[in-house]
Amino acid sequence: MQIYIRSTANISPQHSLDTEAFFKSRVKTSNNFFKSLEPDYDQFVDSKMIRRMSRIVKMGVAAATVCLRNAGIEKPASILTATAYGCLEDSSTFLRRMIEFDEKMLSPTAFIQSTHNTVGAQIALLLKSNNYNNTIVHSAFSFENAIIESKLLVQNSQGPVLVGAIDEITDDRHTILSRFGIYKKNMKSEGNIAGEGAAFFLMDSVPGDNPLAILKGVQTLYKPENNEALQQAILEFLQANSLGISEVDLVLTAHNNNKKQDAADDELLKTVFQNNHCFPYKSLCGDYPTASGFALWFGAQLMKVQKPPAWMEGYKFPLKNILIHNHSGNDHHSLLLISAC
Repeated sequence: MQIYIRSTANISPQHSLDTEAFFKSRVKTSNNFFKSLEPDYDQFVDSKMIRRMSRIVKMGVAAATVCLRNAGIEKPASILTATAYGCLEDSSTFLRRMIEFDEKMLSPTAFIQSTHNTVGAQIALLLKSNNYNNTIVHSAFSFENAIIESKLLVQNSQGPVLVGAIDEITDDRHTILSRFGIYKKNMKSEGNIAGEGAAFFLMDSVPGDNPLAILKGVQTLYKPENNEALQQAILEFLQANSLGISEVDLVLTAHNNNKKQDAADDELLKTVFQNNHCFPYKSLCGDYPTASGFALWFGAQLMKVQKPPAWMEGYKFPLKNILIHNHSGNDHHSLLLISAC
């Protein structure tokens, strides 16, 4: 059964909600982390409800709304949201209030809105949907597992499925992770450039009008023994999807300006990807656990438009197959393969 990406929407550090603007100009950061470019939420949600929503919830609800609008769907058969961090801003608010009020007379609102399934629940409330709704929380595999579940739902006639990848970066979180060397304290220090985003996709067994791409395969690989094992896993993944490495027109890699973590990607460029066109997608969105959602959005847009953005030179079009290789900390590796419709 073919799994189609019927529509998508993305709020990210790029002008991704307006794809025409995204293809014209690229946003770069001189800071040590990317922040999302947020739209005017009044055009998506009632202003009274917006005041009760945290930043990440607004991002998720807006992206989901645009995704459904683009597909001409009022209510999906199933909703899946993937996040590793959940609602960090509300979590910080709740913890601060616990300290300030000495754990007495606490309002439950911040706690209720800090749970990982807040975004999926809020989407269901707005759509008045009582259909299947699940939130996947599995570290850097959260989005990949949501994609795997969406395929199972579609194959069992529970499509179309609305799938989202949502994570935010806050000042508190960035400060803590910078101390462990995970994120950069400044542009000269070691670590990843942090990012965030909310990307949504409508997956279905029928293409609908103007589908973006076909999802051919998804695979996760935890702690490969060495780079040779990773290379072998990539080739076997392509073989399982009836493709050779020469048939991959573009590879989206997880390079993130971190010498230690980019070493694995650099080795792949010298070996298995040596004859492929590659692009480091995290240079657009930064690093966060569900960043592969941005990569899938980016790949799907390239498949649909079949031309490079003005700032992306030296790449051959049209594209038939795009391979996404994502990894987090060189532990959680994942592969996503999409093809032209």
